[in-house]
Amino acid sequence: MHLKEIGEFGLIRRFQKQIKTDVSVLRGSGDDCAVLHLNKSMYQLFTCDMIIEGVDFKKADNLEAVGRKALAISISDIAACGGLPRHAVVSLGLPKNMQVNQADFLAKGIFGLARKYKINIVGGDISASSKLIIDVSMLGEVEKHKLCLRRGAKTGDIIMVTGSFGGSIKGKHLEFTPRLKEARFLVDNFKINSMIDVSDGLIQDLGHILEQSSAGAVLFESLIPLSKEAGGVDEALCSGEEFELLFTASRDQASKIIRCSKYGFRLIGEIMPVSFGLRSINHKNKYSRLKLKGFKHF
Repeated sequence: MHLKEIGEFGLIRRFQKQIKTDVSVLRGSGDDCAVLHLNKSMYQLFTCDMIIEGVDFKKADNLEAVGRKALAISISDIAACGGLPRHAVVSLGLPKNMQVNQADFLAKGIFGLARKYKINIVGGDISASSKLIIDVSMLGEVEKHKLCLRRGAKTGDIIMVTGSFGGSIKGKHLEFTPRLKEARFLVDNFKINSMIDVSDGLIQDLGHILEQSSAGAVLFESLIPLSKEAGGVDEALCSGEEFELLFTASRDQASKIIRCSKYGFRLIGEIMPVSFGLRSINHKNKYSRLKLKGFKHF
């Protein structure tokens, strides 16, 4: 059997069956971050992300932007759990024929973003590689009462997002701003029941919330915010590497969030009972079942 036959998430589930954790772990594999006990008031967040030439970026892409992206992805994970990034280690797989100034541009992107978000780069590793590979492991912190996970969505919750969707491959996937300010604004001022960052596609990542929360959902096609680069609603629902936040809150909390125009949060749907499944509704009030489409590595 080949990996493409069981798929990325099938392989993850296969590995998860072998993972055993002790009482120091509140939440392990299956969320944007692992959640570890830190002290009486705080949890520690732990995430890692790897980007590879030819998969997550092109060889011809600006290396400063590539380095920036490598760190920004992990910041986005920390944001999705409501926390703040603190420390990171960065491992690099570098081609032997890479020019020194190219490595400098890569480092400029990594260290520049680290300074902006006050993240301590505390080490890493370097190895020779046939392609450029960047692996970031990041620690963050979150107040216990502000922690957001994927599993808290409740029937009747309003589904909301930051930003717009579609066409990320045309530049956004290298230039996005992690929604850290937005996430902290939300957890500081409202009760957010579930949250995820949209890295593999809006439908697919909403599907993770629904699976963890044992819920269904309906999306209103006319309310999906489309970017200028989007090729229509269908493409926007499946476009990967948006790195926007998708979150759910009660109707009362959502109403308060909408009235606060500081960050332009958008309502796009509602959490339904699990028996409803995942559907969309168009401008003619016609329902359609949605398949969990989005980016998969295999």
